[in-house]
Amino acid sequence: MLKKLVSLLPSEKSRNVAYTAGGMLALLAGRKVVGLTMFAKGAMGIEKAWREAHPEFEGTLADRWEEAISFYEQTHHHPVNRKLHVIGIPMIVGGAVGLLIFSPYRPLWFVSASAFTAGWISNFIGHGFYEKNAPAFADDPLSFLAGPIWDFKYGGKDRGEGAPAPAAIKHEDINVGGAPAQA
Repeated sequence: MLKKLVSLLPSEKSRNVAYTAGGMLALLAGRKVVGLTMFAKGAMGIEKAWREAHPEFEGTLADRWEEAISFYEQTHHHPVNRKLHVIGIPMIVGGAVGLLIFSPYRPLWFVSASAFTAGWISNFIGHGFYEKNAPAFADDPLSFLAGPIWDFKYGGKDRGEGAPAPAAIKHEDINVGGAPAQA
């Protein structure tokens, strides 16, 4: 049934975005494995489309990360959208963690579901009313990681008209596995 519904969408990109969004909705419905599977299928499809749209790209994972950070920054300029993301993204991340670790339909799961939903609403308001573009993940699945990291690093600060863009976030800036962060 799901495959039939998704097949009605006009493009491969639309189908992959639908799988990604459907995965998040399945997670909200308490279907962890189904949600993660759909999300992964959609994200892999969006990444495949990204690589097809950028045939010149032959870089490393670090280079791909730089592309994702740059794209995320280019699609998030409006100061109100930035502030809504600084509020919404931690809610999404915390909510997603809660949806994965808590038993469905228990009190802490409902708190997580509420945070996850409110965070997404905040981000969609930012994109729809202020930025007037689609969320970055529709074109670059690494935005699911680049967005929170960029937002946490810059805190939604308005750099002001004509201010130079902040230095790119490099993969070395990300503290993974408790390793000391490089200065």
